[in-house]
Amino acid sequence: MNQSILFPDHQEIDKDKHAVCFHAQQSGALIVCYVSIDDIRKRQHEALIEDEAILAVFDQHRFDFEDLAEEAIEDENFNDQGEIWVR
Repeated sequence: MNQSILFPDHQEIDKDKHAVCFHAQQSGALIVCYVSIDDIRKRQHEALIEDEAILAVFDQHRFDFEDLAEEAIEDENFNDQGEIWVR
């Protein structure tokens, strides 16, 4: 694990992007990361509808998503908006 990338314990649902938004910090820069709600549902193998249930499943898999985000940040896989999307 790269200690220069930190993940604050905060996440929220972005309804416009149909994703859970979480953040990473690298060298003082805040990086916005997303995982789609559909990808979260696939990990749980059920149709999650309530925001609380979606966030609970995200939290169960948080370290996996953070590892994927860390890898994407290190590989500089940012989209045009400077965001990281993980699956």
